[in-house]
Amino acid sequence: MRLFDTHAHIGLINEDPIEQLIISQEARQDNVVHIISICNNLHDFFQVYRNLETATHVYHSIGVSPSEVSHPGKDWELTLEEGTKLDRIVAIGEIGLDYYRKFGNKDSQIELFIRQLEMAEKLGFPVIIHNRDAGRDVLGILSNKLPERGGVLHCYSEDWNYAKEALELNLYISFAGNVTYRNAKNLHETAKNMPLDRILIESESPFMVPSAYRGKRNKPAYLHATAEFVAELRDESLETVTEAIYENSCRFFNIKS
Repeated sequence: MRLFDTHAHIGLINEDPIEQLIISQEARQDNVVHIISICNNLHDFFQVYRNLETATHVYHSIGVSPSEVSHPGKDWELTLEEGTKLDRIVAIGEIGLDYYRKFGNKDSQIELFIRQLEMAEKLGFPVIIHNRDAGRDVLGILSNKLPERGGVLHCYSEDWNYAKEALELNLYISFAGNVTYRNAKNLHETAKNMPLDRILIESESPFMVPSAYRGKRNKPAYLHATAEFVAELRDESLETVTEAIYENSCRFFNIKS
């Protein structure tokens, strides 16, 4: 079994550089072949990137999340573009909209989101998309601004009807540990009906721990629990589902499988 963790906040699991390396290596013992490291701001990105520079199975996404809309950093666009020139950078993100927390205001979030979509198009990267209580605006913007390389709706939280609209665009849908929660019926229906070639999975660590590990802080090593649940939902073999999702992930991030 080969697993690919498409979204892990390794820098938030543990701030210690050595512990971050240990966490990433531990995941490999649980069949996690590759990890995409995610940071919400550019300062943390460069710090975590340096900490994990020797972990060649860890790839990186760079971007400014909606939580940072009021303080993206001085010359952030130039800094982001320079960061994409580093090794093992495979996406722009996470970027998107978050109306739940009310970071800044809607207009400023939308402006930041659109600008990074435009940069992703210019630089030739796919995007990792954050959506919380902003589904209609996210989909409306992506219908006009999604870069050619496409995008992934990470930690999916909408329903099957929304997913069907998203699938009309060049979008993948990524399920995190919350798909394993008993009351997440909308996610169960979506994961069950999704075309297998458009599914990704993620740990979203240290958040969204799978139900089998409730009470613990999430980490990439727990990804297998999400994969097992999705396979069971779909009534398909674990090997079939995990291999397809692994190949989807490699294709999306343009990583050799």
